[in-house]
Amino acid sequence: MKAVIQRVSQASISINGGKPQSIGKGLVILLGIKDTDTVDMCPKFAEKCVGLRIFEDENGKLNLSATDLGYEIMIVSNFTLYANTKKGKRPSFVSSAKPPISVDCYNYFVECVKKQNIKNIVTGEFGADMQINLTNDGPVTIVVDSDEWKL
Repeated sequence: MKAVIQRVSQASISINGGKPQSIGKGLVILLGIKDTDTVDMCPKFAEKCVGLRIFEDENGKLNLSATDLGYEIMIVSNFTLYANTKKGKRPSFVSSAKPPISVDCYNYFVECVKKQNIKNIVTGEFGADMQINLTNDGPVTIVVDSDEWKL
């Protein structure tokens, strides 16, 4: 699994041209599922993403997490995180998981995040056309990749 996590002061998402849903201060998590990923990876990966200490404490140090602060989270599936750009100019997405495993992992990841101390969770819709507006706070953007650590 791979996640691009942005610390935001606000974000909104519109799905298939529908009414936008929004969050305030918190995280936007773009979640990519690789073809070798399993649902068993989701609890630890969700805990890692939500628990990242990327918010300032009273001394201005990045020492607090969204969980610590009860902030909001937006989770959006994003198969393009596994784009392979080694050859040519057209990315290949052969490493991105296909349904049903991609859908199962995304849905279970969302359920795992819901078990954390989070005030509000907004999600995208797997496979839908989505527009996201956000204000990256900092900017702080972190990539978490399960290939880089043992799950």
